[in-house]
Parts: sequence; structure tokens; C-alpha cells
Amino acid sequence: MGSPGITRRALLGLGAGTVAAASVAACAGPGTSSQAPPTQPIAMRSGSFTSRFRPQEPTGWSLAVPGSPGDTPSVPLPVALFLHGTGADHRMVFDELDAGGVLARHVARGGTPFAIAAIDGGETWWHRRDSGTDTQSMLVEEFLPLLASQGVDTGRLAVFGLSMGGFGALLLASQHRVPGLRAVAAMSPAVWSLYDAGRSDNFDSAADFAANDIFALRPELESLPKRIDCGTADNLLFSVKDYVKDLPGAHEGAFQDGGHDSGYWRSILPEVFSFLGRNLT
Repeated sequence: MGSPGITRRALLGLGAGTVAAASVAACAGPGTSSQAPPTQPIAMRSGSFTSRFRPQEPTGWSLAVPGSPGDTPSVPLPVALFLHGTGADHRMVFDELDAGGVLARHVARGGTPFAIAAIDGGETWWHRRDSGTDTQSMLVEEFLPLLASQGVDTGRLAVFGLSMGGFGALLLASQHRVPGLRAVAAMSPAVWSLYDAGRSDNFDSAADFAANDIFALRPELESLPKRIDCGTADNLLFSVKDYVKDLPGAHEGAFQDGGHDSGYWRSILPEVFSFLGRNLT
């Protein structure tokens, strides 16, 4: 599905409030030896805009780019788009999971440099809803052009997310809304194989579920690099195993000790970034 054009004036409006903050660098974690590589600066930018796909409230966003503020990479960096879970926003991956620090250590150890972009999606489950919101279209038609205006290479893009955002990442990849998507990673994705009328928070109706049934869409991911993880103490474990069982093509990820919480997601984020980096070269 093609995206309509967007004017320079519209881009400037979308980027209103953008701030280039001070560089953030990783701190050595417990057990880190004195031989650890030097930390790398990460420049943080943030802003907000009013989306025509969710006009009821401002849509906040953040972008982490390896390098000091004001640096201009000789080649625009690829970008990994993060989709948050319920009760969270664009800041969660940085504030709770220390994504800036993990990215800094990833680059310092020789991993492929890439930017991380995150945006508010509310409680919409990252697809069009009867309320009129359509956060998937917001991502494709508004946020990706905004990111391009920030100097990152949206032609080299991966998507990752957790819980609700893990579902959203798999859905976005399965529905081919982003041409040339390089990889998808889902941490503890909130996936179900059957419609439950009691869960109106994630689907409006049986027809809405059928239109966004990622179990039925699994064949669409056969050729795409993919990684899926889930904790063994997570209530979603059975559903995630059911999803992975018939997922075609090669895939990475594992079922590790942990629950549906930030501690587990922090523990696997370095491996997720390694996977993303390999596929964003």
C-alpha cells in the first residue's frame, strides 16, 4: 500500500519541539572487566506532533543516534523502530530498559551502528480501530518521513517491540506495510490464536481479529529475518510457543528464565540488538 506524499512544511510541523539532548553513554555493568571497550556517546532527540491518525492527543517520539550531538555520519545510519506495550510510551525503552546504554555498548564492541526510534501508540494495539485511530498508518505515513528528515536511513529499517508492541511489530512486518523491511524482533509478544470477545482492548470484533490475525499471516514472514523471545514464567508462554511452532523459515530467539517484566526484557536486549545490527548492515 503506497503512502501519500508529505510536504516539507508538514515535516517541519511534525518535528516541532525536537530537542538535541546531551550525549548519553553506557555505564559499565556489574562484573564488567577493566578491559571493557570505551563507551560510545549516544545523542538523544525527542519531540511531539499532532497525528491525523490519533488527533486526540500529542504523539511523542524519541530518537537515539550513536555519536555526539551535532555529529553528521558520513553515511546515514539504519534505524530500528520500537513499539511499546500497554501502559507505556516512547520513553519506556530508554527509561526502563536502558536502550541507549545497551546501544552504546553494542557499538563499542564492534556491532553495526544503528539508530533507535520510538513513538507513542497509546492502547491501540498498533492497528486501525473503530475509534478512528490508526497507529500503523501513523507509523508508515507520518513517523517514517519524520525520521528521514532527522537524517537516518529509513530504507534500512527493522522493527521490534514487546508485549502489545511485539504483536504490533509482527503485524507490521506480516502486512508488508514497510517496503524493504530488514528484520523483526518480538519480545514476549501478546499473541492469541483465537478471538476472545471479552478482550475488546485489543480487537473491536471478530472481523477485526480476522483482519489482523498474525497466526494466519505467519507465511508472510517466511523470508524475513525474525527473532522471538519469551520468558518461561510469562503467562503468554503457551501462546508464543504456539505461534513459533509453525512459523516458516529460519528464526532466532529462545524461551529463557524470566517473566513479563522489564528485568527480563533488559536481560535479552543485548542479544536483540546484536540480531538487529546483523540484519541492518
